[in-house]
Amino acid sequence: MTALVIVICIILITIVLVQIGRVTELTAEIKGEREASKDASKWNGWLSLGFMVVFLPAVMISAWAYKNQMMGYGPHTSASEHGGALDSMFNLTLILTGIVFVLTHIALFWYAYKYRWRENRKAEFIAHDNRLEVIWTAVPAVVMTLLVVRGLDAWNTVMADVGSEEDFMEIEATGQQFNWIIRYPGPDGKLGARDFKLTTGSNQLGQDFTDSKNWDDVIPSTELYLPVGKKVRVRITAKDVLHNFDLVHFRVKMDAVPGMPTYFVFTPIKTTAEYRNELRKYPEYNEPYDPADPTGPKRWEKFEYELACAELCGKGHYSMKRIFRVVSQEEFDAWYREQKSFYLTEFRGKDGDPNKDKVLDIEVPMRAAEFSSNVKAAIESADAADNTLVLNYVWFDTGSATLKNDSKYELDNLVTALNDNPQIRIEIGGHTDDTGDPEANLQLSQQRAAAVAAYLTDRGIAAGRLRAVGYGDSKPLAPNDSDANRAKNRRTDFTITL
Repeated sequence: MTALVIVICIILITIVLVQIGRVTELTAEIKGEREASKDASKWNGWLSLGFMVVFLPAVMISAWAYKNQMMGYGPHTSASEHGGALDSMFNLTLILTGIVFVLTHIALFWYAYKYRWRENRKAEFIAHDNRLEVIWTAVPAVVMTLLVVRGLDAWNTVMADVGSEEDFMEIEATGQQFNWIIRYPGPDGKLGARDFKLTTGSNQLGQDFTDSKNWDDVIPSTELYLPVGKKVRVRITAKDVLHNFDLVHFRVKMDAVPGMPTYFVFTPIKTTAEYRNELRKYPEYNEPYDPADPTGPKRWEKFEYELACAELCGKGHYSMKRIFRVVSQEEFDAWYREQKSFYLTEFRGKDGDPNKDKVLDIEVPMRAAEFSSNVKAAIESADAADNTLVLNYVWFDTGSATLKNDSKYELDNLVTALNDNPQIRIEIGGHTDDTGDPEANLQLSQQRAAAVAAYLTDRGIAAGRLRAVGYGDSKPLAPNDSDANRAKNRRTDFTITL
């Protein structure tokens, strides 16, 4: 219905314009061509002069009225170290071109009035004027030279890469329809290698997990954090079409091009809280964020730094917004500690994992810390059910009591726990699923428990602190009705006794 009304309005406007044209033609025929030209020229001159009187002040007044909404003015001074150079260059360009804008519009509309058609007026034709030629060639040349020199200086400052000895943080931004995938380095401070041939549904960036630098990389799915005062180098690329990495408040803008990585280096100098406090000083930002809720939060309270795509990359272009929070180094560190490795939490052990049957160096200290925490909680718990812990990373050869080599990491953690807590004793329990002969399963479980006890005594744990018991399939953790449940029931655990 709305479309039909629009079409009807367009048709009616067209009819009105056609009729106005016809009336004008009829008026010209009645008055005569000469008289009609005279009237048209007079009205053109006066209307041009009136337009100039209204237009130029309106431009100035509207610019002043909305200055606090524009980047570079009011509360919106740059939030990055380099942004001041860009704002300064923009202001210089605005001043110089603004002078030309005002003078040319005054000349345009004044001349339209002054030299309107009159009886017996004859046009004067000037074929050549050397002085004018020099002026309108030399002045723009000097102005352009000034702008170019300032621009090159700003470009060299803004686009300089980081030095080898500089302290900086590198992150990666990959644009895709319709999302930004942001990757942070892990504790090693390095981003791992990528190969587009490895891209899958579960490995969207094509990370090469044979590269150990990838093992601790982080891909946050919610708000992103940056530390204030820390130089940040952003690797920028795209997976499908052209995108643009745009952090407008930091004066950061760079194309994300498939197959051609780019970068941008900037240093945030205002935290999100500091920027909000600047906005708070202006009445425009003390208005309700939601006009329908006048008692709700103000505009300044809801302000966030936004990462946008500044290219029209498709119908879902609008949804590429991500929130960046700039915080103190302490706040950033606290947030960063909560982030989990993408590889270890989302990809480890799954199909396609090139390290599926290996214990990685990065996992050893993580498992040790987790194990120590679990033992401490079990000792402190008053609930007897909490005193039994499964040795998740202890494995045996199939149908055998021979420990696999990678079991040593978990068992060494148990040795450390027993040495750190000499007051405790443990019962080592061996368990199987219900596959096969129950008597054979019971015997195998006893042998496996004894193998763990032997490993511990070989490393100095007193035999009197250990008791090895095989339970066969008598204590399942889950029904033996699937391969996954049977795998849970095939385990070795230990129960703490004081």
